[in-house]
Amino acid sequence: MTFWDTFIVGEPIALGAHRFTAEAIVRFAEKYDPQIFHLDPERAKASVLGGLCASGWHTASACMRLNVDYRYGKLKRWLEAGNPMPRIGPSPGFKTMRWPRPVYAGDRVQFTQTVTDKRVSETRPGWGLVSFSTLGVNQDGAEVFSFDGVAFQGTD
Repeated sequence: MTFWDTFIVGEPIALGAHRFTAEAIVRFAEKYDPQIFHLDPERAKASVLGGLCASGWHTASACMRLNVDYRYGKLKRWLEAGNPMPRIGPSPGFKTMRWPRPVYAGDRVQFTQTVTDKRVSETRPGWGLVSFSTLGVNQDGAEVFSFDGVAFQGTD
């Protein structure tokens, strides 16, 4: 078995959860997305979003952190089992990133990822492309974040 073989099409992967506090929402917004609905709880109430909510980029960043933690944990277990170091590549991109509902202060978002396809690269010998769908749902089960991505992975 190769590391490539551990990516199973259709298998959901629980990446973990993140709680968005008001303090962290404001701190992120001050640095990266200084809009009123991310910065000021009172002014946010009067906005179209109806309350203090996380930047979509804050949500994406929390998801990325959990994704990297999960992937490095998987890699660590693979290596500890005596397997060789696999080749791991970058992502050539993503599409359809969406924030269908706001992530409000106090929300806990659970992120999952599902491999939707994998194929051997026609132009890069020894490499393949793993496609996946990522989903974030809040504590009420409402979808708050999603995107489709792809990443290079060694096939040997």
